[in-house]
Amino acid sequence: MTSTISTVPGQRHDKPASAASKAFAVQQAFTRISATGSVHSLRGIAAAAGLDDATTHRILQTGVEDRTFEQVGRGRYRLGTGTALAGLQAMADAPSPASTHSTLVTLHEATGGLVLLYVLSPFGGAKRLCTDYAIGDTDPAEVGMTAEDVVSVSRSLRTGASGRVILAYLPQKIRDLVLAEDVPPTAGPGVIRCNERLADSLAEVRRLGFAIGRQECMLGWDSVAAPVFWQGSIMGSVLLLRPANDMPTDLRPMIYHTRKAAEEISQLTPAPMAPVA
Repeated sequence: MTSTISTVPGQRHDKPASAASKAFAVQQAFTRISATGSVHSLRGIAAAAGLDDATTHRILQTGVEDRTFEQVGRGRYRLGTGTALAGLQAMADAPSPASTHSTLVTLHEATGGLVLLYVLSPFGGAKRLCTDYAIGDTDPAEVGMTAEDVVSVSRSLRTGASGRVILAYLPQKIRDLVLAEDVPPTAGPGVIRCNERLADSLAEVRRLGFAIGRQECMLGWDSVAAPVFWQGSIMGSVLLLRPANDMPTDLRPMIYHTRKAAEEISQLTPAPMAPVA
């Protein structure tokens, strides 16, 4: 998908002054116009960066050499693998497993529920992966959790509270791709199949800062989930699971403890939390 847009409505960007700031402006321009596709024209990139075409062209060509950008055909560009590698290097400062696990254990002890930590995985399409959990002495098999539940159903961002709180803060382009996916056939009876209702639920997540799931991923299990941010970007979610017949009518304590855990994990890094537009 290509883009020939020349501006982004409703956004105003001052022209960068130094050479370094101009280079960063070009890289950030791809994020500003990402909703229109992954491949963009020179003119569209220049307009989003607030630069003239000649300056933008020089920066893009320099970036092609170190794989920050990739030229696709004549006069069209997209972000290159060098950008992803830089992101991986930055991940070295992410919260340690030991510090996050202690937060999950505290949430489990405070609520008596099963607690899972999901992280966003963009490789092979946006999805979520469970990287840690705190379930006490519970055997997942004894409560009906199978490998299929963990690997296939839980993977989709459109299925369950933990997926929806991640999806809510992703760029619109990625949200559209996820909404185009099929609902996993083994999802629970409460899964939101209508894309219009799902989109409405994402707006509600952004307004409230959490999501409630009623047997979305698995039959007989309700959930509360809250987003985890890292340096201002959505990176995952904390999920609290309890049997539907054991979930309290008053969910405020469950919501409070789940949000507190997610905020604590987010604050393990120095940058403040902020949703991605």
